[in-house]
Amino acid sequence: MRYTVILEAEEEGGFHVWCPALKGCHSQGETQEEALENIREAVAAYLESVQADGLPLPTDVTIHHSLLRGFRTLSLEGL
Repeated sequence: MRYTVILEAEEEGGFHVWCPALKGCHSQGETQEEALENIREAVAAYLESVQADGLPLPTDVTIHHSLLRGFRTLSLEGL
């Protein structure tokens, strides 16, 4: 599975990251690497919950980069 995540530097330090395709799936970290590892774990837990409930896995969404000034989009694969 592949999901787009959005990584944002926080003014007070650290990073906030979320997955637009998975409502409420957010995480954070002191470094970009930590934030990405944390969102990878959050996405995996989210998908496990969806599967346990017998629901179909959500599909990824398309993000228009012109709407995301100051943000970085990345794809998580292999979940």
